[in-house]
Amino acid sequence: MQVDKIIAEAVAKGVNALYGADVQADKIQVQATRKEFEGNLTVVVFPFLKASRKSPEATATELGEWLVANEPAVEKFNVAKGFLNITIDPAYWAQVLRHIAAEERWGIKPVTEQSELYMVEYSSPNTNKPLHLGHVRNNLLGYSLARILDANGHKVVKTNIVNDRGIHICKSMLAWQKWGNGATPESTGKKGDHLIGDFYVAFDKHYRQELREIMNREGISEDEAAAKSPLMAEAREMLRRWETGDPEVRELWKTMNSWVYAGFDETYKRLGVDFDKIYYESDTYLEGKELVLKGLEEGKMYRKEDGSVWADLTGDGLDHKLLLRSDGTSVYMTQDIGTAKLRFRDFPIDKMVYVVGNEQNYHFQVLSLLLDRLGFKWGKDLVHFSYGMVELPEGKMKSREGTVVDADDLMDEMVRTAAEAAEGRFDSMTPEEAADTARMVGLGALKYFLLKVDPKKNMLFNPKESIDFNGNTGPFLQYTHARICSLLRKAGMENFADLLAAQPAQAPAPAEKAVALIQRLGDFPQIVEEAGRNFSPALIANYCYDLAKLYNQFYHDCPILREENEAVKMQRLLLSAVVARTLREATALLGMEMPERM
Repeated sequence: MQVDKIIAEAVAKGVNALYGADVQADKIQVQATRKEFEGNLTVVVFPFLKASRKSPEATATELGEWLVANEPAVEKFNVAKGFLNITIDPAYWAQVLRHIAAEERWGIKPVTEQSELYMVEYSSPNTNKPLHLGHVRNNLLGYSLARILDANGHKVVKTNIVNDRGIHICKSMLAWQKWGNGATPESTGKKGDHLIGDFYVAFDKHYRQELREIMNREGISEDEAAAKSPLMAEAREMLRRWETGDPEVRELWKTMNSWVYAGFDETYKRLGVDFDKIYYESDTYLEGKELVLKGLEEGKMYRKEDGSVWADLTGDGLDHKLLLRSDGTSVYMTQDIGTAKLRFRDFPIDKMVYVVGNEQNYHFQVLSLLLDRLGFKWGKDLVHFSYGMVELPEGKMKSREGTVVDADDLMDEMVRTAAEAAEGRFDSMTPEEAADTARMVGLGALKYFLLKVDPKKNMLFNPKESIDFNGNTGPFLQYTHARICSLLRKAGMENFADLLAAQPAQAPAPAEKAVALIQRLGDFPQIVEEAGRNFSPALIANYCYDLAKLYNQFYHDCPILREENEAVKMQRLLLSAVVARTLREATALLGMEMPERM
């Protein structure tokens, strides 16, 4: 029971009855009335003037009178120029609340056999270093988007492509051979991804030292020294051996990658994200090469004199794109084509969504054209979910490398900050409950702060600001939810079914602040649809804030447990419970957990 849709259908009937015009209800503009005007909903009447042949004011007045006479939900109306402001009968809002409460998953569409399949790719880490702050935003955006698409009734496959091959991987492997002394995650007590990351840093440290020595000794430039570097030559030789399947190199590669994957899994689990299918570039790069060569045979690509293979995209307003180097090796674009082939083989994809930073905008323009050219039906319509950079205030939480912020360090700091900010709030809890609540609050603050911003924008993440229990933050939403849970416990109405059963047959008309809250609850299905259509977790986040803010105003102005009228009391308890349930449902789309005590 979405009131805006009921009004739209009634307006369509009214326009037909008054002016003989057929108007589709879903084309009628119905929106929340602006605060400076009286009413709940506003209808734009300008599209009906051709049929009415009257002024906007006269048309709105006639339509308003028809609605009052023929639609039980409409109590009264007023006209402001070409806008018809409608006030819904207060008693009708009680029916709306009962309807929303009776819907077990209000606003969430079920997935059916006929649902389209969306594949969402996110994370895409390298196996030579731990996940960092940029990965955190990527993972949270990708996971949230997958949840939102699922809530819109789509089948969703969450996927990850791991960059597990190349010279950068060999650098870590070579460093471990030279300076590792047999170190393992078990022997060092370090997570595997951190351990391998340390060796990647060690390689770079020794390489830089070697370059300085060559430059000083021979009096040459850095580029010339790089060409003479024995260390880099060893790394390249290791890559060559890997590509030819050398058993010793492959075995070391498998062992070290297994350490990294175990570390990644721990970070993913803590962050609350997961995947349905993981692909590895070591499996896909040859597949891409095969497709490109097939495209070459079919005249879709061309070969230059040096043997390299290119695609001419000038007809699409772009340039010429390298796909295979002169030595036959693949570039990143070729690997993405190979990954697409395997995914299309594994799943009947209708829409492919890549969650990748905005520095790769051009890459995905090209990929879309190439996939379409190579016959992937979703290629031309692929979605590059492009997002901006995220940074921290200067000097905060520098990682052990001093350049990027490690994801594990960031989560540790968020939980610590939450525990400090909530000092005294958790005193009634056991130490285990307090620690778990601090975890939920800290990670909830992180997720909400990163997701409430339009993903296209660059952003500054301030950990302490994100933990604030007031304002547009995750902890404010969590505190509102916990407040409602406490209220329901005190009323002995924690069971939703019991609360529904306790509602009086003749429900009272809700108070003004309750009406505003019910109306906003009614918007949730539309918000979920819009977030899915626009690929925007920020719409869900800011809806949650608006709902929590409205609830706190209602809680302040309308007594609940102290209310003497039992029917009004039970209605307000039901409204509170529906708000808590909607907050849980909505924040789950952001990957957040909602504590029941704070």
